[in-house]
Amino acid sequence: MDGILNIDKPSGKTSYSVVALVKRLSGERRVGHAGTLDPAATGVLPVCLGQATRIVEFLVNTTKTYRAEIELGVATDTFDASGTVTYCADPSSIDLDKLQSALSSFRGSIRQTPPMYSALKHRGQPLYKLARAGVNIERRSRPVTVHHLELVSWQIPFAALEIECSKGTYIRSLAHDLGQALGCGAHLKNLVRTRCGIFDIKNAVSLDQLEEAFRKENLQAYLYPIDSVIRDMPSVVVDEVAEAALKNGNSIAIVDSLDTGKLCRAYSPNGRFLGILRYLHDKGLWQPKKVFI
Repeated sequence: MDGILNIDKPSGKTSYSVVALVKRLSGERRVGHAGTLDPAATGVLPVCLGQATRIVEFLVNTTKTYRAEIELGVATDTFDASGTVTYCADPSSIDLDKLQSALSSFRGSIRQTPPMYSALKHRGQPLYKLARAGVNIERRSRPVTVHHLELVSWQIPFAALEIECSKGTYIRSLAHDLGQALGCGAHLKNLVRTRCGIFDIKNAVSLDQLEEAFRKENLQAYLYPIDSVIRDMPSVVVDEVAEAALKNGNSIAIVDSLDTGKLCRAYSPNGRFLGILRYLHDKGLWQPKKVFI
């Protein structure tokens, strides 16, 4: 069973529990998600099955889009509504101009410090476990990119934002940092991931629909092909000799005018996806990076 599911994760479920459910329903040992969603967050969670787990890295690196509701005037230790309140202030002095001005500093390339309550690890231990034990670890800020940040609605003390961002962006941290910039504190009240790469929430399948599909043995209706997430990669059709070489892990020569600085997709003469190739400049050959047999 090879392919990718676009699952609409409900609130209260961890990303891991969704993966565990898919494993149980499918009987497939190789199952993994592409990009953790916090338990309280909802929305698009791509789940890869079988050989599709080998392209998780390409999904993780795609841009994500979120609809976030931020509450001003209340800060928490987790930076979201599940945490303990650490600071309160009256946000009534914040008007639209002040909010828009503060938001402008979060667009483009920014540096962001991950929250202590996160799955990042310190010496093998997840930070959230250390945080629960009362241990605070100094975290380094890291670069992320906010491609699009729009204020969708504003009614004191709530601001709804639409955010398109790069891998590694914490919307909880953005909410917390916005509160600090405004001087009143803030936390993330609600979060919905509306897009992850090619996967849109409009086409996402609920867990109930998923279980029904397994009961009716109709999962194929929801499975996306492995190569669907790398369609922006150049492609090439190879002959049967080259196909056999790739299956054995051997490099091949390609006469097509491909961009040798990038990866490419390889297909058999009958259109079957064979794998991802990378160019070896020193040999002038294309080497299989990932082969799907």
